[in-house]
Amino acid sequence: MADHNALPLIILTEKFASLPGIGMKSAQRIAYHVMTMDENSVEEFAQALLDAKKKVHCCKVCQNLTEREVCPICGDPNRMKSVICVVESPKDVTAVERTHEYGGLYHVLHGLLSPMDGITPDKLRIRQLLARISGGGTEEVIMATNPTVEGDATALYIANLLKPLGIKVSRLAFGLPVGGMLEYADEVTLYKAIENRNLI
Repeated sequence: MADHNALPLIILTEKFASLPGIGMKSAQRIAYHVMTMDENSVEEFAQALLDAKKKVHCCKVCQNLTEREVCPICGDPNRMKSVICVVESPKDVTAVERTHEYGGLYHVLHGLLSPMDGITPDKLRIRQLLARISGGGTEEVIMATNPTVEGDATALYIANLLKPLGIKVSRLAFGLPVGGMLEYADEVTLYKAIENRNLI
């Protein structure tokens, strides 16, 4: 922001810009909007941030974010206890739940393996996953990590850990989206579509 702006406004803009997906122009618009809000609304906004940070923590079972000791999904008696869907982050749980097709449990890793970035297995919630599975009752683990180098490496690493336990490990199918056209698909998407083809 230009030097003619007040320092607190510059700092506020920089804080908003530090959030993922928010560029400097968007951050500036948000900061100026905050200046138009009444003080009570600003205090409520700030309190919501503090409450979320202080009250939300990881579920002791699946590591998803919750304000309870055990999240509603883990505590739901109607969920299939024998299947665990492993995802990278809490927002992936939300994405899968939107389909209304999956009725099992989850495990959130809070990241993917990336040795170049210093993210090794001990930095993820893999130990907690193994502890859950060693308790018995799990028949299948679905690896729902993204189809990236890191996602594939993480899925393979966990699959190798689970093989000696006799657990079925599956991977999400990746390929062409519904309504997609072959001519517009990139090589990796086409390769995945062919690799994960189904019988008709």
